[in-house]
Amino acid sequence: MSKVEHLDSTVLIAGRPRTPGGASAGFATAGSGNPEAVTAMTTQQELVRFLEDCFACAQACTACARACVLRVGRTDPDATDREALVRQKALWCAEVCDATCRMLAEQNLQDEPTLRLQAKWCLLVCLECAQVFDGRPDAEPDARACRDCARACTEFLATLN
Repeated sequence: MSKVEHLDSTVLIAGRPRTPGGASAGFATAGSGNPEAVTAMTTQQELVRFLEDCFACAQACTACARACVLRVGRTDPDATDREALVRQKALWCAEVCDATCRMLAEQNLQDEPTLRLQAKWCLLVCLECAQVFDGRPDAEPDARACRDCARACTEFLATLN
């Protein structure tokens, strides 16, 4: 079943923006029914779930970015190789989570494949960062925030499928 999202006067069908009434936008002016890519309209329940999962993912990304930035602030810039790796991964994770949160908040400017790619990237970076944090006894809450974000990204990706 294809997802159909109504955003202003534009409709996203199979991840591509279409303007109702415009033949060049994918809706035929003559003929019956929906374009071939649309087999059924998205139910209100599916749309609510999409929005809830999107919001939960954005919240988890914000929490993870905050935890990672705080972790960077607690590391010594002139630290050893291990500490430098923690600092680097935390900074990278914070940047990716922040970018993902911004993209999810501005979803009407993005198509489905772009959202999917960003969420997958965030998921992988968060898991990698959590593994680096696992080696530090004081970083357990930060590792948990990263894993929570990865889980939220996974749930959001499941909604996109």
